Amino acid sequence: MECIKTRCLIIDDEPLAIKLIKTHLGKLDSFEIAGECKSALKAVEYLQREKIDLMFLDINMPEINGLDFLKSIPDPPYVIITTAYREYAIEGYDLDVVDFLLKPISFERFLKAINRYCNRSRKLDAKSTGLQSRSQELKFIYIQDGKNIFKILYDDVLYFEGYGEYVKVITAGKNYMVRDSLTEFEHKFSIDYFLRIHKSYIVNTQKITGFNSIQVILRNTQLPIGRMYREKVLGVLKPSGGVK
Repeated sequence: MECIKTRCLIIDDEPLAIKLIKTHLGKLDSFEIAGECKSALKAVEYLQREKIDLMFLDINMPEINGLDFLKSIPDPPYVIITTAYREYAIEGYDLDVVDFLLKPISFERFLKAINRYCNRSRKLDAKSTGLQSRSQELKFIYIQDGKNIFKILYDDVLYFEGYGEYVKVITAGKNYMVRDSLTEFEHKFSIDYFLRIHKSYIVNTQKITGFNSIQVILRNTQLPIGRMYREKVLGVLKPSGGVK
């Protein structure tokens, strides 16, 4: 089955900013640049003609600024704001944007915004239909290990292990080390698939082969259940209770 790509529109009047976003998107195989507009008025015309999934929207632009433009759209696509001005952040989040990126945008920060988009779009699709949908095409996350970008499928992940400012991603075939916090990872993934069992571990619930009140078992690996997580973990894994 052909992968459905996320169609992106870049709205910015700065050529260098457009180039950087295009460079970042070029590293992600599930995203495509559908178009670019150097003003909000041009973007209005474009959106009347084309279906867009995700907009990268600058704020300070000629004729009409990005926030006023966003307020004028009756049913906007997902939006990631890109700007050099931090003071717009609160108003941007009030408009329910996916993320707010400060220029110049590092790829590491860009990737976090992309994963937030993937998570939000998955949840919306899951609510809107019980049929096979686009959400099933999005059961993955992008991670950066060193200079390399990897697309990791949910089904390949066994568990995540926290190491301070890093997270070790344990998959069936390979392990990855990512500069991020385990709490951030907890927010990125669907609760239908992943469960935090300990301050240092998040597990793929589909890979659990056994458990008791103090540990879960994944294949040949035993991971501890933290005391503060025990009630929730046992409630999820065995709703009827009774585990001693």
